[in-house]
Amino acid sequence: MTDRLSTVPATASETVQRSRAVDRVVRGVATSDGAGVKLTRVLTQNLQRRLDPFLMLDAFGTDNKDDYIGGFPDHPHRGFETITYMLAGRMRHRDSAGHEGLLENGGAQWMVAGSGVVHSELPEQEDGRMEGFQLWLNLPAADKMATPWYRDMPAAAIPTVALPSGGTVRVLAGASHGVAGAVTRPVTAPLYLDVHLPAGQTFAQALPAGHNAFVYVYRGTVQVGDDGAVLETQRMGVLDNAGQADGVVIAASEDARFLLIAGQPLNEPIAQYGPFVMNTQEQIYQTLADFRDGRFATIPASAG
Repeated sequence: MTDRLSTVPATASETVQRSRAVDRVVRGVATSDGAGVKLTRVLTQNLQRRLDPFLMLDAFGTDNKDDYIGGFPDHPHRGFETITYMLAGRMRHRDSAGHEGLLENGGAQWMVAGSGVVHSELPEQEDGRMEGFQLWLNLPAADKMATPWYRDMPAAAIPTVALPSGGTVRVLAGASHGVAGAVTRPVTAPLYLDVHLPAGQTFAQALPAGHNAFVYVYRGTVQVGDDGAVLETQRMGVLDNAGQADGVVIAASEDARFLLIAGQPLNEPIAQYGPFVMNTQEQIYQTLADFRDGRFATIPASAG
């Protein structure tokens, strides 16, 4: 994918004196969501405190249209942000705030649900491969009732950095090797990288000591940190929070592709009920009442 995108050279090197290590290896759970879309839930609810501010990571990838054709019809969200990143396929987004966008190969969408939005994500293809990820990023208490916001990012809008040692890194959020990403978010300061490394090459990324971080490998095999912990395809490595570490070093045992995601924890209470994430149960009850009583707008019929 990235070889068809224009790349920019790294403008700075990432200096890592001591790499974080893998604290635990996670294998995702097969499930389905929406109208029967098959996916793997990699970051589950029991990891939300450990990987604060991230709430969920889903990975999906199939050549079978029956696994995705139903898509995700109208459904609500409140209190967090969703980031959908497509490696392959076409998916149409519409929401009750009037936003619309087409997700295609290499593109992404960033939505702040805030005070509440109803949206749909439906395939615009009847066959072929559909592959990508959806990440849920928590909002701080002060912003949970913010006005919903949406940004569509076609592939060309996501910087693709040519690494000095070979390979590329797509910078969806944050910054890497001196290149700012497509999105910068306050408070949680997320880093979202898609790294492609040829066999035998190494990638280094500085990370703030207080940020929680993880690696998800979706192609090949990598080794992480000074102890060379092995992460195989479809495995997530939760990185430790050793105070002496200033980043992470990842080596590709074979041609590999992986996500590196990190962010500043909120250290706030998490109350979740399905697609609603607030700070207290009372706020969840109010959210349910708001949705039940129609205080969440629905997508106008004219929007399709």
